[in-house]
Amino acid sequence: MAESDLSSPSLVDDLYFVLHDNVTGHPLLHPRLTGLTLAGAVLAELMLAERVAFDFASNPERLHATVREATGDPLTRTVLDHVIAEPHHPVGTWLLFFARTIHADVTARMIAANLLKPPVRHLLKQQPAAPADINTAAWPLARLNLAVQRRKPPAVRDCVLLGLLAAAGAQRILSEHDPRFVAAATAMLPVALQRLIAQTKVAVGEAVISRR
Repeated sequence: MAESDLSSPSLVDDLYFVLHDNVTGHPLLHPRLTGLTLAGAVLAELMLAERVAFDFASNPERLHATVREATGDPLTRTVLDHVIAEPHHPVGTWLLFFARTIHADVTARMIAANLLKPPVRHLLKQQPAAPADINTAAWPLARLNLAVQRRKPPAVRDCVLLGLLAAAGAQRILSEHDPRFVAAATAMLPVALQRLIAQTKVAVGEAVISRR
């Protein structure tokens, strides 16, 4: 499943761009849902790179590290270190844990990589970190819309993005809205990634209920 070596453009960064306005950087989802979805993405990124795997024999389902060497990226290294240190936690617990800080962590990483401009304060209000390049920020969403429009199965990483958007109830972000295509694209993924997306959907659902 080694779709990513963690040195290529990040799945998490792509999802961040999809979940934020590509000009202003304003979030398009509630912060809790954004955090959970990004947490799902960082775990998916490690799974695509074959650094972590699902333990299907456990109940509830857990993660275990398959490779322990450095990932070359501080964010994914930190996430992997947590999984290595405490493998007894179920997937849902990890999603909740990483969701607390993942937005700030990803923002900082993208600022350091010159993908985002640092946030600025205007009068009494601080503006969020905005994309450094509008075209770069717009491309992940455009790519997903194009796949849906053409009804062409996308690459694995884009199937994950579509699945996570559906898990977050955020398919409205897509201008090309086709739940059946998104479901079919998600069903093409390896079972472990399907289960991660399903666990993310559960966590999002519980977060929505707790806000009522």
